[in-house]
Amino acid sequence: MQWVETTGNTLEEAKEAALDQLGVAEDDAEFEVVDEPKQGLFGRTRGEARVRARVKPTSPRGKTGERRPRREKTGERREQKPRNEGRQRNNDRPAREPREPREPREKVEVDPALVGQAASEFLSGLATAFGVQSTVSVNREEDDIEVRLEGSDLGLMVGPGGATLLAIQDLTRVASQRRLGDQDTRLRIDIAGYRERRKEALSRFAHKVAAEVKETGSSRMLEPMSSADRKIVHDTLAEFEGVTTRSEGDDPRRRVVVEPA
Repeated sequence: MQWVETTGNTLEEAKEAALDQLGVAEDDAEFEVVDEPKQGLFGRTRGEARVRARVKPTSPRGKTGERRPRREKTGERREQKPRNEGRQRNNDRPAREPREPREPREKVEVDPALVGQAASEFLSGLATAFGVQSTVSVNREEDDIEVRLEGSDLGLMVGPGGATLLAIQDLTRVASQRRLGDQDTRLRIDIAGYRERRKEALSRFAHKVAAEVKETGSSRMLEPMSSADRKIVHDTLAEFEGVTTRSEGDDPRRRVVVEPA
């Protein structure tokens, strides 16, 4: 798999952009940090984050162990043989040739319209499997594709904190982008307008926390969030005077810290 290189205001934003291009979940990708933003005066950051990423290569299947020798029938006497003789036979056995590594998948040009159509068909079928009535629409701007699912009783497909929605997005990317070999488009799924409502709620919450941090002068650590939610908080407070943000911890317990600039 070829490497892709993406940038962002933060490492999380750069990684999220790389995952969008690769069309895989974070656990299925490996990253190399090329550059990180530098801390400047008054808590400001200079420069941008730059990462390289690719889909994790498939590990070759390990060799199976040798069979155990069969037990001798009762009454038969096992012939005593020197230990070194058995070892010598093993040494005489020809060694297996190592398996050749798989060739990296060639990059192919895929029409973004086909990606959107495949994602729409998969999402529609998934909604039917959930037993809900829904409609699917595809909005595309160049290589950015958003597939929206609208209908009633879609809360089960969103899940607590959007967890089910993120899992459905990963499945849809596999069923469309990876199946077609697409590596260029950025596919996003929204169900019942959850993402926009979530963004508005997080933005209001982030402004409230920032105001408290600025007034008290004390840092505030938020609850663990997904990379998409952390990006919303970072972007919302990027222009907020008097505070700065950073992420701390490892997924899925990674948190945003809001602190005085």
